[in-house]
Amino acid sequence: MIIVTLVATLAAAMVWQQWRAIQVESAERARAQSAWILSGALDFAKLILREDLRSTNGRQFTALTEPWATPLAESRLSTFLAIDKSNAEDGPEAFLSGNITDAQAHYNLRNLLKPDNTVDSDEVAALGQLCQTVGIETGIAERIAVGLHDATVGTSAGAPLNPQRVGQLTWLGVDDASVQALQPFVVLLPVATKVNVNTAPTEVLTAVSKSLLDPGSAEHLVQLRQRTPFKTLADLTNQIPALAPIATKFDVRSSYFEVRGRLRLVDRVLVERSLLQRLPNGQSVVLQRERIASLEQIGG
Repeated sequence: MIIVTLVATLAAAMVWQQWRAIQVESAERARAQSAWILSGALDFAKLILREDLRSTNGRQFTALTEPWATPLAESRLSTFLAIDKSNAEDGPEAFLSGNITDAQAHYNLRNLLKPDNTVDSDEVAALGQLCQTVGIETGIAERIAVGLHDATVGTSAGAPLNPQRVGQLTWLGVDDASVQALQPFVVLLPVATKVNVNTAPTEVLTAVSKSLLDPGSAEHLVQLRQRTPFKTLADLTNQIPALAPIATKFDVRSSYFEVRGRLRLVDRVLVERSLLQRLPNGQSVVLQRERIASLEQIGG
């Protein structure tokens, strides 16, 4: 009986080790497949942005009416993951979706600092207006500006780290709830940028306009651009003369875009976010790439 028990124990251990090895191999294969698919999706987004610039025929503006702004609905990719066509039906279920957004539709927190790295009080006021609009404490604008200044200059021993993404604003002492409220409306780009009047939401337009636009006027601007995007700043000021004094705060072109890809592979979901800079020649440079979600059990 002792021998039988020993043999059974060893057999069970060997079966468990084999099962565990299969599970590890399956997980690694799924990870590799996910990485390749999302890399392909990112390359496809670069191609869309390049073709969009090439097809403008001299038009120098970026608007939501262009092909890049159309999101990719969830599409089934399982048949492309099999090694050969003979066992394509046995391949894992994979679905891809994603979208490209204009990063310059958001308020760029780098604008809070002047070229000499001093705090710009006018920009702090604009961010404070945005904070008020989204329902958080307006003093957070000053906190972010001072934190970015200290992180950039770095003269004190206790200077915070310089955040590269909005989610890292907590490094500057901003609470999580405020970061979540600001997330859809602000961005951290490598350099100061102007707000694209063709893509910005009403909240950002109202904040940047220094109270020259109320929410109703901002909504009217959005309706105007939906019919005919602004091709130049002159078009903007002709349609809305009140913005003439601060027209330089806006632009009709964009160079920075966010690409989000979502892959659903069997029982796993992987979401990636990439920040691209589109160069004048149409090529795009990846400035940031991060995995922002990985769920092993959907709805579990």
